[in-house]
Amino acid sequence: MLQQDDHMSSLKTDLLKTSGTFNVLVGVTGSVAALKLPLLVSQLLELSGVDVRVVTTEHAKHFYNSAEVSVKIYSDEDEWELWKQRSDPVLHIELRRWADLLVIAPLDANSLGKIASGICDNLLTCVVRAWDTSRPLLFCPAMNTAMWLHPITAQQVSRLKEFGYVEIPCVAKKLVCGDEGKGAMAEVSTIVSLVKEYLQKPDESSLEA
Repeated sequence: MLQQDDHMSSLKTDLLKTSGTFNVLVGVTGSVAALKLPLLVSQLLELSGVDVRVVTTEHAKHFYNSAEVSVKIYSDEDEWELWKQRSDPVLHIELRRWADLLVIAPLDANSLGKIASGICDNLLTCVVRAWDTSRPLLFCPAMNTAMWLHPITAQQVSRLKEFGYVEIPCVAKKLVCGDEGKGAMAEVSTIVSLVKEYLQKPDESSLEA
């Protein structure tokens, strides 16, 4: 019980919204491009007024060293450890409340299919399903060229755009598997530049006031 209380206290402290801070939630899925997570987080933190947290799928953990990521990383285990009774916080809802912007980088073929279909069977896909669509959600597809060229991929990307999500297109290059063609995640600098654009947009609520 004491350990549970410690988890609760840690969550409340970690996801406390601070005035003047733009909160970026990074989702990371099981593509080899997940190895760029430490670089992405460090470059996002260089943006003025930005705070960052990470939500990872289990397969994504295979590709990066969590010790190289300087912010809190949340995973499926955290969701289930935190909730024991009705009054306990639900982690995917708390993360959704905390974040001003969600960027999924990389978004692998499996998670793309899940999100397009509304499946929410892990912490990240639950955050996406509960996402406030008035806030930006950016996604960065990353997969083998053959998977990218499968006809269903274009349908699923189009579906996400219909939801109001913003695609940061993948690029053509020589992939880790040796294949050459489209499917590599956009460069980290490209992703950070697009996130930066949302920081510079005026607050609509202040304009209405």
